[in-house]
Parts: sequence; structure tokens; C-alpha cells
Amino acid sequence: MALQFLVGTIVSLINIMIHALVTIGAIGFARSAGLRHTVRPRLHLMTVMAGTAAALMVAHTLEIMVWALAYRVIGAVPPGSEVLYFTFVNYTTLGYGDITPAPEWRLTGPMAAMNGILLFGWSTAVLFEVLRKALEHLTAIGAPGFSSEDPD
Repeated sequence: MALQFLVGTIVSLINIMIHALVTIGAIGFARSAGLRHTVRPRLHLMTVMAGTAAALMVAHTLEIMVWALAYRVIGAVPPGSEVLYFTFVNYTTLGYGDITPAPEWRLTGPMAAMNGILLFGWSTAVLFEVLRKALEHLTAIGAPGFSSEDPD
């Protein structure tokens, strides 16, 4: 059991580092893009949000691949099973249950799910912060449709 916790902790920490790096990059992109003056502020806002979401989705895909590699190395997935599918199901907490890990690695599935929940929550917080900052900037520059004044 200690080995399962050790492997799960190491993989989770690697994924947290990946997520931190992508978050820093996404926020940097959002800041630089958000500070630009634009003729079409709504389209600009959508582009910033879509770019941020895409970067975070890439991060999650990389993190799932890290878990899949770990599962492959330790032999947690039964022979003949699709390791990437198994990993997606665990990481996203979908939990079909059609593939179960080898009994000696049973705790790694819930650890992957715990890692996924944490990082999805983190991504949600990043998206809301990017949206908040972008709207704050558009209001500050008086972009059409983003005025802080009451329309009445």
C-alpha cells in the first residue's frame, strides 16, 4: 500500500508542476492579450478565454498521459486493456468501472481521480480569474458594451 501512495504522490506532484507551468503561461498570455486595445472587444474577450481554456485542456491531456505512462510502467492496467482510456476514466472521475486496475495497484485509480478533481478546480479558478481581469480591463478602457455606468 505504501508503494501505491508513493507512486500516486509522485505522479500527482509531477502533474501539479505541469499545471503550474501551463497556468503561468496561460495567465501571461491572457494578461498581454487582455491589455491590447481592440475594435471588437467581445471577439477579443472570446479569443482570450478560448485560448486560456485550450491551454488548460492541453495541460490536462499531458497530465493524463503522465498517469497513463505511470500505469503502463507499474503494470496497473490488466493486459489487453486500453491504458489511455482507463486513465481518462479515472482522472475525470467518470468511473465506468469496465476496467479495473490490478489488485495490487487498486489505490492508484482514486489517487488519479483526486488529482484530476484538484486540477480541474484549479483550471476553473484560472478561467474565472482571466475573465474577471479581462472584463475589468475592458471596463477601465471604456470599451463599447463594457461600461461600468448604469444604462438607465
